[in-house]
Parts: sequence; structure tokens; C-alpha cells
Amino acid sequence: MARSSPFDKLLMVQCLKLKGHVVAVTGDGTNDASALKEADIGLSMGIQGTEVAKESSDIVILDDNHYKKKMFQLTVNVAALVINFVATVSAGEVPLSAVQFLWVNLIMDTLGALALATEQPTKELMDKPPVGRTAPLITNIMWRNLLAQAMYQMAAGTKPGF
Repeated sequence: MARSSPFDKLLMVQCLKLKGHVVAVTGDGTNDASALKEADIGLSMGIQGTEVAKESSDIVILDDNHYKKKMFQLTVNVAALVINFVATVSAGEVPLSAVQFLWVNLIMDTLGALALATEQPTKELMDKPPVGRTAPLITNIMWRNLLAQAMYQMAAGTKPGF
């Protein structure tokens, strides 16, 4: 509901919630504050959004690829933690110190953010149905992909005789 009055936005959110819908509102201006607060999930723009919108929202969006970023971070962090754990158990000592582990994490996150930032949007994105109120944050398919990718990274990242 772009270019509508703040009251119309708020009324739309209230009506959708009364019908049992999960309502997410994205806003960047002061006039979006009431709808952002009323929504189940209020998302404000981190760069272009006003301070009032950011304070009224639940989430401040810094980039538009937060789900893919989450999957990427979970995958690389699970792989790195499991490799570090297995190496510690098998060798009897920790292969990476906390500072080294943070550097590895920083490098992995930076490269992942660059890869996601250059990805082109798809037309199919808006065809996806909304997710229900009780749907899990990480779906079974996401878990399957996360674990498969983490196992692949662990297998590719370990050397024979380690």
C-alpha cells in the first residue's frame, strides 16, 4: 500500500490480523510507525529509514538477502564448529584459538555477503505463498540443505591423516 495514508496502512494491518493473517509491514518513514508497531513483524529500512520507523519496527533490514545470508552463515558455522570439535577430540588439542576462529568466521561471512549482494533478483520470488504464523524459522528443507552442505564442507576441508 504505497503512497497511502498512515491511517489506511494501520487499518489494513488491523483488518488482516482480525482475519487471522500473519502481517509483516515494511516501512521507512515516520508515517509508517503505527502500522509497523501494529504488525506481527515490523521491518524498517536500515539505510533509508527514519529513526522513528527503526524504533517502531521489530527488525531493521540492512540488506535484502537476510534469509540466504542466514542459511549461508548457519552452513559455514556448523561446518567450522564440527571440524574444530572433531579435530579437538581426535588430536587432543584445539586446532584453532578463539581469535583464529573469529578471523575464519569474518572471512567466510565477508565472502558470503559479497556473493549474495551480487545476486540478481528473480521474478518467482513474489509468487511464493506467505508463511504461516506457526511455521518454523528454519524449515526441514533448509535443515537438509544446511547439513548436506556442512558435511560436504567438512569432507572437503579435512586432509587425510589429520
